[in-house]
Amino acid sequence: MSTDSAEVLRLPGAVIPEGCVSWDAEQAGRWTRGLPPRWVPVRARTSVFVALPVVAAGGAGLLHRSAGLPAWAAALVALHVVWLVLRPEAALVLVPFAVAVVSTLGDLAWPVRLGLTAALVGVWVAVGLRLAARKRQRAAGLEAAGGVSAEVPRAPGGGGGGGRAERGTFLLWSGLVTVVAGGALYATAGLWDLAEDRQVVPAAGWCLAGLGLTVLFSAVSARRRAVGLRGAPVPVLRVLVRENGDVETEIFAADDLAALRPLFTVSTIEVDGRADDDEHDDDEDDADDADDESLRELISRIDDERAGPLREAVLYGTPYDGAEVVFLAAADKAGEPPVVEASVGPVRPVTALAYRWRARTERGKALREARQEELRGAAAAVVGAEPTGPKTALVKVRRWRAGWADWFAVGLVLLFLPIYWEDSGWWRYGYGLVATLLAALLLPRRIAWRVTADREGLWFNGLSGPRYLAWDHVRAVGCEGARLRIHSRQASFEEWRVASPRWPRLETRLGLLHPYERTAAEITAMWRDPEARPAGLADERERGRALWPIGIVIGAAGAAAVILLP
Repeated sequence: MSTDSAEVLRLPGAVIPEGCVSWDAEQAGRWTRGLPPRWVPVRARTSVFVALPVVAAGGAGLLHRSAGLPAWAAALVALHVVWLVLRPEAALVLVPFAVAVVSTLGDLAWPVRLGLTAALVGVWVAVGLRLAARKRQRAAGLEAAGGVSAEVPRAPGGGGGGGRAERGTFLLWSGLVTVVAGGALYATAGLWDLAEDRQVVPAAGWCLAGLGLTVLFSAVSARRRAVGLRGAPVPVLRVLVRENGDVETEIFAADDLAALRPLFTVSTIEVDGRADDDEHDDDEDDADDADDESLRELISRIDDERAGPLREAVLYGTPYDGAEVVFLAAADKAGEPPVVEASVGPVRPVTALAYRWRARTERGKALREARQEELRGAAAAVVGAEPTGPKTALVKVRRWRAGWADWFAVGLVLLFLPIYWEDSGWWRYGYGLVATLLAALLLPRRIAWRVTADREGLWFNGLSGPRYLAWDHVRAVGCEGARLRIHSRQASFEEWRVASPRWPRLETRLGLLHPYERTAAEITAMWRDPEARPAGLADERERGRALWPIGIVIGAAGAAAVILLP
């Protein structure tokens, strides 16, 4: 997404520290050239972040059971998969110990022993290059600042909001819980039914405890860096920032007015500087209302995968891989005062590989949007060709309900159930009953949803009963990808949505019109044109019945199957 220079929201000149220079493209280029080689992992997608601990736990169990390594040693070796990406400092110190463990313990065949040793050495080289690159980035950032420094600002209008260093609190508690969970898993290894489980669980327990210690180390490091930011004046740079569709803050060079090349990303949170005195209750209520509106806009932007506005900001702190920073940035709406945003995650540089992947993703998104617009236009043409007027006025209400697309989606999920049915022991009963509970809560709406339109608005059935949305309160209706969504202007009305698998390219080639596209086009036509709406009012029966009886039937049938079937 490109952004015009006219769209940049600027900071008032009075709040910019004296002498603060712009981080221009030339200086930013020196910073990016200091990054490690492209094969060194610097940033990970969310899916990789979630998968790494699972891979480490599985690898630890395999090394313990098959290779004969002690449980703690297997966990030490496997955790380097996590440390390579998330905690290179730990890998740099612990790789020599892991190599010693692989070389001396267990009954590994020599090719396996040699392969593990080579992999660990490769990890050590990669993290060494990454940590060396951090020094180059720090030096380039200091050079770009030109020796200008300033104290980190406090939140506007607040006492100590910007001066507190609360960073790392969540990580601290998460790490403690994970360590305890790992210890409990190790202690209960003998209670598992299968012999294979009893062999794997000790290593998984050690691995889980090691992950907890890793999180604790991250908490301590983050807290130390956050406190260091506020202990003395820090380098400052003028940059451009915006929030991307993943709710991360992207940082651009100050003269990159088209937002073409992000330098790094970091997760931030706005520092709230409002006072807690009782005399400011009215102001707080107004601010809470504004926060609710901002939250709704944020959720809508995330769903639409849209980036936020490009804003001018002052960057406090030296930028480098893993750093903590603070921004004094223009608000995302013109005319509002600047905001202070503090990092709640480490700085992650956007490498050349990540930039190319981002460009491909944006091109793919543009193609999908064009294809989607084509389907949307086809649906609107079909609906527009239908007759309206006196004949339509005779229709009391209109209904749309679940059909083949929704039942097909449920059928795809049911196909995977036999894969888990072969398991035995308490594990089968545990996830079987949890899956039954989820099915009882989700399936009724999936297979029996219904929307009813009358003269005054829309009725939606649900587990507890029907919900109503007046036509004047509809904010948007759309079929975006696999989802049919109806947004409301009311904060009390939760967005209504359903989803099903679909293949837009195949639909276009075969000339098929997905039911969701037609439904969205018909509801949109009624929302925009009162003459196209039904003439009557829906009675209690036509509004839709509560779906909880279906949920009870599904829950009872599922629980009986889990408990009684062999």
